[in-house]
Amino acid sequence: MRRIAGVLAVLTLVLSGLLALRLHAQQAELRGPSGGSGEIEGTEINLSSRISARVEKVSVQKGATVKKGELLLALDCADPRAQIHDAEARLASARAQAKAALASADATRTQQVAASQSIAASKAQASALEAQRDATQRQAARLEAVGDDVAFSSRDQLRFSVIGLESQLAAAQASSAVTGEHAKAAIAQTRAAIAQAEAADATIGAAEAALERAQLLVAECEVHAPRDAFVEDVPFELGELVSPGATLVKLIDLAEVKATFYLPNAELAAARTGVKAIVVADAWPELRFEGTVRTVALKAEFTPRNIQTRTDRDRLVYPVEVVLPNPDGKLRAGMPVQVQLPGTER
Repeated sequence: MRRIAGVLAVLTLVLSGLLALRLHAQQAELRGPSGGSGEIEGTEINLSSRISARVEKVSVQKGATVKKGELLLALDCADPRAQIHDAEARLASARAQAKAALASADATRTQQVAASQSIAASKAQASALEAQRDATQRQAARLEAVGDDVAFSSRDQLRFSVIGLESQLAAAQASSAVTGEHAKAAIAQTRAAIAQAEAADATIGAAEAALERAQLLVAECEVHAPRDAFVEDVPFELGELVSPGATLVKLIDLAEVKATFYLPNAELAAARTGVKAIVVADAWPELRFEGTVRTVALKAEFTPRNIQTRTDRDRLVYPVEVVLPNPDGKLRAGMPVQVQLPGTER
């Protein structure tokens, strides 16, 4: 009986000691720095394509490490490549048409200049003939005034000269009018050729845009890594048909990770952007990872339905995001961690 009593006494002392240690640890934790539990998250990158095609090549597997620029997956690009050839042919045709239109415009400009010069020459000739006719008429009038003393042959000769000059003048004026009509026609042809050249230039622009679109679609047929990362998932298999916008490869970058923990309303003053944070992972209890508070939420979460007492207010919590470098890759996505804000007391 005494032995049982002794055992019970020892057990009572042990349990009391353990309870005291537990209470002491809880009190120490309550008096310690502000912080909370969180989970490691990396930067997720979902890579997709804007085209619908079959998977032609898968170069990586889930869990692989990839470098920036590395080919991850390729799609069948027969149709986009055919569009490139068609766009190149259309562009070549448009350029040929533009060249012909420019040549036609140059030719009609030359005709217009020649017609203008011919008009100027005809007008000059008509002016000269008109001046010569007027001079001959004045000379004939002076001979008429002299009377019978002047030979009839001289006066007749002058009259015939005036008639001939008038005929030449009429012919020159008619030629000038015809040349003017030709000049108007040349101007109209020049305008039409210029309009045709402008239309050809617009066609070139449209063909170049179509070629650029086709080249962009071909570029969408290959998925490359935008940065160094780990392959989290490759949802599609070889030969599967993918739709536009479907995620083809999921990457996760762990070079810099983040952990989100929650601070109660009473400890919110301890968290500010730029404040140092210490992160301890369950997988690496002997290590201390140093991070920085990046964001503090402006709105509380897990808000009670009615906030009437201090206890209700203390139940309000605010998400705090901490970022920390992870050059060795020891911190993996999903790892539970404990975050503390040094220099703060609860």
